[in-house]
Amino acid sequence: MKRMTVGLACALIAPLAFAQTSTTTTETTKTNPATGTTMTETTTTYSSGTVTTYEPGKTIVVKSEEGPVSFALGTAARIVDGAGKIVTAPLRAGQKVRVYYTGPTEKRVVERVVVED
Repeated sequence: MKRMTVGLACALIAPLAFAQTSTTTTETTKTNPATGTTMTETTTTYSSGTVTTYEPGKTIVVKSEEGPVSFALGTAARIVDGAGKIVTAPLRAGQKVRVYYTGPTEKRVVERVVVED
């Protein structure tokens, strides 16, 4: 019984000790006053569709179900295939993509573009 209690206590504390942060569209930061640790809740947002316009290093416009959606390409934006390998060829109009981004609607910044073709 004692082993099970210790195991359960460790399982409950571990997420606090190993909390990781990632990029998010909405970010909530909480500080635990007892331990002084800070936790950040994160989510990833994406939009799927076909490329209509692509300017390397600047912007990408994707036609999705909501209509055309424009994204700013940050310096850290990566373009990868479904296996996660970097794509060196420029994107073409009509290619199916999934764009992972952060920021509010008017200031979307791309983290990565996954080419689905």
